[in-house]
Amino acid sequence: MKTLKKILVGFLIFLATASSIIFLTGNKHLFKAIATTYLVGKTGPSIDEYDIFENRTVEVGTPQPWNISTNYNKKSNKNLLAEIEKLEPAAFLIVKNDSIIYEEYWDEYNEYSLTNSFSMAKSYIGLLIGIALDEGKINSVDDPVMNYLPQYSDHPELTIKHLLTMSSGINFDESYGNPFGHMAKAYYGKDIEKLNENYTVTETPGETFRYLGGNTIILSFILQKVTGQTISEYMSEKVWKPIGAVNPALWNLDKKEGKEKAYCCFYSNARDFAKIGQLYLNNGLWNNQRIISEDYILESTCPAYYLKDGNGNLVDYYGYQIWSTYYKDLDIFFFRGIKGQYTIVIPDKKLVIVRLGHERSTEFVNNNPSDLYTYIDFALEQ
Repeated sequence: MKTLKKILVGFLIFLATASSIIFLTGNKHLFKAIATTYLVGKTGPSIDEYDIFENRTVEVGTPQPWNISTNYNKKSNKNLLAEIEKLEPAAFLIVKNDSIIYEEYWDEYNEYSLTNSFSMAKSYIGLLIGIALDEGKINSVDDPVMNYLPQYSDHPELTIKHLLTMSSGINFDESYGNPFGHMAKAYYGKDIEKLNENYTVTETPGETFRYLGGNTIILSFILQKVTGQTISEYMSEKVWKPIGAVNPALWNLDKKEGKEKAYCCFYSNARDFAKIGQLYLNNGLWNNQRIISEDYILESTCPAYYLKDGNGNLVDYYGYQIWSTYYKDLDIFFFRGIKGQYTIVIPDKKLVIVRLGHERSTEFVNNNPSDLYTYIDFALEQ
């Protein structure tokens, strides 16, 4: 009994000491991280946790349901489907010629399920930047960031384009396995604006591509400044309502009435995610209404060939917050999330593909998770 008491006292002392260290070192986000992961049997973020954070609703207008193809779910490649099912999918949807031609859900998920977009949200911020440019709220992608955010006045060389192309030279980190890193603090912390103040330009902007969510967060601050709206309000007014999204979306906030976690954490469903892909496929038009300029769509989906990545390779796979690849003689661009969230657009085939789920491949081909090409192969057979 005495031994048990000693163990219990020792454990309580350890907890108290650890908690004090966490608090004193400014890592209070770890309390939230541990409580919502390890203490509930998880090892990290999941696609189903909007309810553990504060959210802001992205409101809908008049719903515009998808047309359903006469060939709906008539073609399926069993071998490719088996490959798809290895990575714990939640949803897989294909739109061809403006109609849903294939659709499948797994486990408890359906066409109304809200799941995390993760980094697909970065592409939505890029879209909103384009709309703000069209409206004259932003003068040019070549504008210095300091024109909009005075806290960057020491770095007049830093432009909006550098943020869009992930070449800002700011010393953010993107290590999702580091509990003390920028991404962990942004995801579980409660003051994303104050967090970003701890990072600064340490490399020459416009030279090296480094995929860092902090760049997207700064873009969201610019959007809030020039529009006078929250990111969710602007997204609702300029995109979600005009494209006829059927279900309200949710965007995680850092705290109650706080700021959107703009680099991730937009919750919606496969059918409504596909509408943004269709908007890009239509070069910015929705039912003959111009949502965003065609010029910006073309510019944003063109890779930033003038940049080099950390390995010295030309960046032929990333534009303005949007990924791209060349496969089977097709130019393809897509939004991508860390758990295997994809919205894929194949203009030459009039295809939009959405895949949502819990995992993605750990093998990479041409800078992309290899499962990307499985989804493309399946869709090309429709």
